[in-house]
Amino acid sequence: MSAPSRMELLDRLVPIVKAAGELIMQIYSRDFSSESKADDSPVTLADQRAEALITAALRNLLPEVPVVAEEAVAAGDIPAVCDRFWLVDPLDGTKEFIKRNGEFTVNIALIEGGVPVIGVVLAPALGQLFIGVVGSGAFLEQSTGERRQLACRVVPSHGLTVVASRSHADMDALAGFLNGRKMAELRSAGSSLKLCLLACGEADLYPRLGRTMEWDIAAGHAVLAAAGGAVNTLDGKPLRYGKPGYENPHFVAIGL
Repeated sequence: MSAPSRMELLDRLVPIVKAAGELIMQIYSRDFSSESKADDSPVTLADQRAEALITAALRNLLPEVPVVAEEAVAAGDIPAVCDRFWLVDPLDGTKEFIKRNGEFTVNIALIEGGVPVIGVVLAPALGQLFIGVVGSGAFLEQSTGERRQLACRVVPSHGLTVVASRSHADMDALAGFLNGRKMAELRSAGSSLKLCLLACGEADLYPRLGRTMEWDIAAGHAVLAAAGGAVNTLDGKPLRYGKPGYENPHFVAIGL
């Protein structure tokens, strides 16, 4: 039996991420508590149960491909990886989940040769599913099942729309980074939705001048790249994955 193509893998990933989203929404709809991990970031039962569901499904899908998942890594379960591996953030934007503002996502990405080639980002409370396969395009699927193709836009003449983190924005650092460049609008968003805004052609620039982990952004990176954008380090080099410790340097995501 031949190995599945990237598009075939994507079709198999969508039911997995939707099942995780349904589980998360069941917990979201009732009272829940949160705990603090060693790095002081919050974790909930939704993070843990969604990760267990996703990890089991991915291991069944491609048994030979390691799964690097946020909560497992926090617990010390760090698999050896090579050229090809999964990155999973079962509930990106846990702070947004706790605030109940809807801006949280389920993220799954496939990494090949240090590059995210498939990305699935589900915002279950918003009814939005962003999917991207590098070389085949990016799409937004609404709760109706209808899909529309995504593409980054040329920066409008009136200036940049810049995206900042809802929970981690540093306005002084952002102003220093822009260094006088014309900004028409500043938008705040939670989780990997910031990268998806660029992929949708609704924003132009997302500088992240703070700590992130690879699983936070890999799926959104794949969606953005499939829509024509890029994620680079501050020295202009493409951001790579599979780094020791899975921590990202500061980066900037751009549209066209």
